[in-house]
Amino acid sequence: MSPAAAEIKFGTDGWRAVIGDTYTFKNLEILTQAYSDWVNRDAAASATSPKRIAVGYDTRFLSKEFAQAVACVLAANGIEVALSDRSIPTPALSYGVTRLKALSGIMITASHNPYKFNGFKIKTAQGGGASKDITNKVEGYLAKSPVQKAKFEAAQKDGRIRMQDYIADYLKFIRGYVDLKRIKSANFRVILDAMHGSGNGLMAKVLEGTKIRLTLMRDEVNPWFDGAKPEPVVEFLSGILGRMKKEKFDLGLVLDGDADRIAAVSPGGEFIHPQKILGLLVLHLVRNKGRKGGVVTTICGTTMMGNIAKKLGLKLYETPVGFKYISDLMVSERIVAGGEEAGGMGVQDFIPERDGTLAGLLLLEMMVYQKKNIKKIVAEMEKEFGRYYYERFDLKLGQGNFDINEVKQIDHILGKKVVDIKDYDGVKLICEDESWLMFRPSGTEPLVRAYAEARTAKKAKELIRYGESFLKKK
Repeated sequence: MSPAAAEIKFGTDGWRAVIGDTYTFKNLEILTQAYSDWVNRDAAASATSPKRIAVGYDTRFLSKEFAQAVACVLAANGIEVALSDRSIPTPALSYGVTRLKALSGIMITASHNPYKFNGFKIKTAQGGGASKDITNKVEGYLAKSPVQKAKFEAAQKDGRIRMQDYIADYLKFIRGYVDLKRIKSANFRVILDAMHGSGNGLMAKVLEGTKIRLTLMRDEVNPWFDGAKPEPVVEFLSGILGRMKKEKFDLGLVLDGDADRIAAVSPGGEFIHPQKILGLLVLHLVRNKGRKGGVVTTICGTTMMGNIAKKLGLKLYETPVGFKYISDLMVSERIVAGGEEAGGMGVQDFIPERDGTLAGLLLLEMMVYQKKNIKKIVAEMEKEFGRYYYERFDLKLGQGNFDINEVKQIDHILGKKVVDIKDYDGVKLICEDESWLMFRPSGTEPLVRAYAEARTAKKAKELIRYGESFLKKK
């Protein structure tokens, strides 16, 4: 096995690695050459579209330069490159793939990973995440061909690389998707934490001309991300949680580093878990906007989604963790909305991709339709469909320290019998009282995650402590 093949492995959502360690210009060029071979030998063979690839990048350290390096390898391999003229959210790149009728897309981002990481995401012609079949083929081409590189300025001059504005069309679509006429006269106060990512100013542009009072925080570019992860989870959101407690906002929204994930905060500073956000989106799209179809959640999705789907008469699909599996269903089936516990939400009549900005605007639109702040809407949803409490714990483990078979031997948890086990992605142990505990190695970071859900906050915390203690014994 070549050194590159050993170092470059696609996870749940692309290849991610530490900048200057494995994520180097050399390895990135080797990967792009393998991707170019896939384009030329596989993707282009059965396509009628030109050999055109959309390339974008986020606000991370050296992302622009990494994207230019990718473009130079593609250009040298006879592939037309539409390179973003600025840092952009991943959904904008994905939407651009479809608008340009490109064969595929590449996004340079590590999404919610710590600042020292960068990554390489492959997008399909439909704008969704690449399947394992595609990434396996790309991996199979690693180091099989010598890297070819064009000079950036020369490739620009002769048209092999052209600069592309991905934001204009994306914003036009978003403004047409939400009901701006209805939103225009609403008088809600919203605060958005952009977490120093590439979704920093887009919501403000969408809401221009409305009476929505939008406040931005952490909207300046900072590749260090305050020394933390640009991930919309409670431990990194003390700023917006504090402001929602002290100031009179009707809705708090948070985007991750490449703006494809969403979190929300209600008045009083209560974190609204993404599991609840998916429920809110489904209720809004079906009841307020008349959408029809199925709903997609992942194996670690909340029990509440089953209750919602059953009452609304919607087919519920369950997938492994990773939005690419939801994307596949959004292509093959009529899906109202699909979401994952980490905050990735996709909706009907868009590309099969998650989009934090659009999801946040739909929450605002739901408030406008129902003339209530988000706290009241969540309370009504929980009263109708049940209140569930969700917890997650992450633990760094050495390779080989997690034994999935050992987890499957657990037959009782906190005195409750395990009545069902799902093991197609990690292991989910479902107990007789509807509570559940799940263990799953992360596909994007060197972690094992424990998830738990129960009808009470106390039980959910007890379950996650049980999971934490189990993992720490490894």
